Amino acid sequence: MGEEQISLPDKLPDWDYQTNLTLRRAVEIDAKSMRVGAGLPPTAPLALAVVWTASGSGLRAPGYRFALSGQDEEVCEIEIQIPGAEVGGRLTLDTVAVLDSHNGKPEPAAPRRAGSILWRDRHEIQLQGDAPQFPISVIDFGKTSFPNDSAWHVQISGNLFSATMGGMILLVNERNSAMVRAFQNAARPRTVDKVVLSSVYCDVARTMAEHGLRSDELTEGTPYPEGTLGATIISLLDRLFPAVSLVELKLRMEQSPAHFASELRAAVRLFEEIE
Repeated sequence: MGEEQISLPDKLPDWDYQTNLTLRRAVEIDAKSMRVGAGLPPTAPLALAVVWTASGSGLRAPGYRFALSGQDEEVCEIEIQIPGAEVGGRLTLDTVAVLDSHNGKPEPAAPRRAGSILWRDRHEIQLQGDAPQFPISVIDFGKTSFPNDSAWHVQISGNLFSATMGGMILLVNERNSAMVRAFQNAARPRTVDKVVLSSVYCDVARTMAEHGLRSDELTEGTPYPEGTLGATIISLLDRLFPAVSLVELKLRMEQSPAHFASELRAAVRLFEEIE
């Protein structure tokens, strides 16, 4: 992860969307025994592949493929690179050995279709950094409809059942050097960077909370799938306002929006950890 090499964990608590992932593993494959066990002829072409799926973005993509043409045992040194901006939530890595082409004369119980899985290994990683769990993009606000001097903008679109990764983005104005430096230094922030990041986090939380509470789709007990905007907002509200119902939160925001905003600033502990 970045320049640091670590064993593959179940969770990456310090991950954020600006952190790309490079994953490596060695897989030993006995192609001959695999063919025998599957009832395939000795010349049946096999392949080893890795596919990743991210619940936060809803994306699924191939990361690696290698043809197993020999008869002997092979050690495959796998390396895949995954852009941080394309993942989020729970990252699932499926390493599979498959039949690489159609088996024209299969045994009764043997696989025949290309892509038939002969072996699978699955590993899941929870990507749960403290940074906002959606893409961040640095752009020139002078080329947009946003005010030139605005430091950032939180954009939310789509319904609550759409993927958070596809429905939210934090736009950072490249004209604001303090903002850009704060995100560049997010792994080791200075005091001034902590002030900026705390302000942004508070505004992101407020925008998400208000967007959700204004929506008729946000109701108690609705089963929002993992990685959707609804699930993300529910998780945020549960963390900031534990044991407070959605009905009560909606009433607070509608009846006294200024007081609700103050409650939210207190809940996110704005500036609390700044020395």
